[in-house]
Amino acid sequence: MAVTTMLAVGVSAFIAPWRVTTGLLLGGVLALFSHSWLKNSAAAAIRLSTAGGQPQLRLVQFILRYVVIAAVIFSTYTLELVSLPAVFIGLSTFVVAMFVEAAREFYFAIKEREEIS
Repeated sequence: MAVTTMLAVGVSAFIAPWRVTTGLLLGGVLALFSHSWLKNSAAAAIRLSTAGGQPQLRLVQFILRYVVIAAVIFSTYTLELVSLPAVFIGLSTFVVAMFVEAAREFYFAIKEREEIS
């Protein structure tokens, strides 16, 4: 996701207005932030469920992630610092990352396969 964001911002810096570039950058950073927060929250929820703790706090953190992301997007868009479609495109960098990962796994599945004799 980081590489996709850097490529998109790098290309956008030369061919798009600055609000589009900042929108892509903000969306990419928020996607990385969201992924990291989700990964940590999911790991903590799994640990909590195996220990028999209360899941309400983890649910609040899960929802708080969306509130924080929405607040950042709303405030930067209201201040006219970013292009809203560019932010959503930046938030979608995980899709490109999934396709790259799928292609990599497919390559290794083909390369590592055993021949049938």
